[in-house]
Amino acid sequence: MIEDGETLTIERMTEAHLPEVMPIEREVFAPGWSEAAFRNDLRNPSALYLNLRLNGKLVAYAGMWLVIDEAHITNVAVKPEYRGRNFAKRLIHRLLSIARERGCVKAFLEVRVSNTPAQKLYEKFGFRPVAVRAKYYDNVEDALIMWLEGLDTPEYGEVLQAIEREFRKG
Repeated sequence: MIEDGETLTIERMTEAHLPEVMPIEREVFAPGWSEAAFRNDLRNPSALYLNLRLNGKLVAYAGMWLVIDEAHITNVAVKPEYRGRNFAKRLIHRLLSIARERGCVKAFLEVRVSNTPAQKLYEKFGFRPVAVRAKYYDNVEDALIMWLEGLDTPEYGEVLQAIEREFRKG
């Protein structure tokens, strides 16, 4: 949700943004990805990362890999004090819209089995649990694999339009 007088922008992440991204990565995913891992991904033509800024301040980011006709959402992070304002939802919406534009027909992601708020958000986009990766996170916590099929269909376009309308209301 955007308050009166606030400005929200979504931009493509570059290596120049890493000094702002890395503190969020460490706070949200301790220890999370290394700066080198981000640099490698940002240099990968199959990867796309977005930043979300509120009043010019970086408060969230998300990324995906686009491989043939699949989008793999790699990470979504929102600074804890900015959660509950639909910033993750906006980033996922933008990523999936781009994936559709680029010809993807399905998407998938991994999410911690303990992260039910994220799972519920992904379900709003049509993701469904399909499997578990044992000890995926830090060799300790399992990951739930979630799939979304039909990304390229007119029906899914309507899902994205409905979510976009929610942004305009709130």
